[in-house]
Amino acid sequence: MAVSRSLDDTFKITVGLKGIDGALEVVGGTILLFVGPATFGHLARTLTQHELSEDPHDFVARHLVHYATHLRHGATVFAAVYLLSHGLAKVVLVVAVLQRRTWAYPGMIALLGAFIAYQCYRLADRLSLGLALLTAFDAFVVWLTWCEWQGRVHDAGVVTRPRLRESPEG
Repeated sequence: MAVSRSLDDTFKITVGLKGIDGALEVVGGTILLFVGPATFGHLARTLTQHELSEDPHDFVARHLVHYATHLRHGATVFAAVYLLSHGLAKVVLVVAVLQRRTWAYPGMIALLGAFIAYQCYRLADRLSLGLALLTAFDAFVVWLTWCEWQGRVHDAGVVTRPRLRESPEG
């Protein structure tokens, strides 16, 4: 019972983190929709001005300014739509899973499975510790969601596969 309880708590925490991630994506996507590329360039220059005055060759600051000043409107709209769609999908599924809606479990598994597939594709092209950790976390959430879903199905008395035949002993 203790393992089941701790697994259930872990499930709620990790799914909650996915919900927070989705909410942050919605906020980021909304900001991208309403803040133009020129504003991002100005903000990057302002935020990195002090660092670049001390070290004009600072790798992070130089790249941040470069990317922010070369943003195009189409790129920000694409990023906004991307973040909004992913964020909203995560938030809807997380809320539904936490409300124990049976349809949401396979939806969550499918959505995260698609993210994992895409992330593995990206990792095959270019190895990134952050993306590798995110992919491992997503796989862990998929496993927890699967366990929780199977527990819900079992508790509801739904048979997930037919029995071949009853044994004569019992």
